This record gives sequence, structure tokens and C-alpha cells, in this order.
Amino acid sequence: MKRISTLFLQAVVVLIGLVALFILIRVPLTEGRAVNLDLFHIYADPLILYGYTASIAFFTALYHAFKLLGYIGQNKVFSPPSVMALKKIKYCAIILCIFIVGAGLYIMLTHPKDDDPAGFIALCIVTSFGSVVIATAAAIFEKILQNAVEMKSENDLTI
Repeated sequence: MKRISTLFLQAVVVLIGLVALFILIRVPLTEGRAVNLDLFHIYADPLILYGYTASIAFFTALYHAFKLLGYIGQNKVFSPPSVMALKKIKYCAIILCIFIVGAGLYIMLTHPKDDDPAGFIALCIVTSFGSVVIATAAAIFEKILQNAVEMKSENDLTI
């Protein structure tokens, strides 16, 4: 049953990645700043390129979550690679939060006076909060797992 659960969670991680990739490709063509631009200028827009750059951290975190679930499925939870995967997820979440706050500040400083950026700013606040929650949870799990790995290695040495 445990293997089925981890496979299901890995499938969910892949699905999240595919939906995010679809959104990154499709939404700039139909919404927002670049709706009236041609195909080349849509993907040359600085804010869209900034979003693509920020998405690297998101997809890296998804990849490491997928690897961590693989370690869990192989009963290698209490191993240094699991700790390293959590550490990388934590760093990716922090980097993503920094990118989101940077985008919010950019919009706040450069938006036209006749436009209200409240929706975008609210979205930035919510997503940066979510990113901070993920980074905090990963840091806590990393510390717990690191302590467990150290205890396991100490017990292996005494036997």
C-alpha cells in the first residue's frame, strides 16, 4: 500500500508540473500585458521572461519533491539524499519567494497611474506566503530527518 501511495503522490507532482508548464506557455498568449503582441514580442516581454526565470526554482523544487517521494517509496527516508532533497526544496522555495516579492515590487513601482495593481499585489502576497510556508516546513523536516540520520549512523557504529 505504501508504494501505491508514493506512486500516486509522484503522479500528482508530475501533474502539477504539467499544469504549471501549460499555464506558462498558454496564459501569455491570451491574458495580460502581452495580449496584443505578436508571438516573438510576447516571449520577449521582460515580465514574462522574469516569470519564466522564477519558474526554474519552482520546477527544481518539484523535481526534488519527486526524488524525495522516490526515496520514501524505496524506504530510504532516513538517508543523506533525503536530507539533501529537503534542503534543496527549502532553498528553491526561498528563491521563489524572493522572485515573487521582486515582481510585486516591480509592479508597484512601475504600474500606470490609471491602473490598480491590487489584484496582482494580493496574488504576490498569497504566493510568497505559500512559498515561505513550504520553506519553513522543509526546514523543519530537514532538521528532523538530519537528526534521525545522525542517530541512525551512531547506532550503526555501536553495533
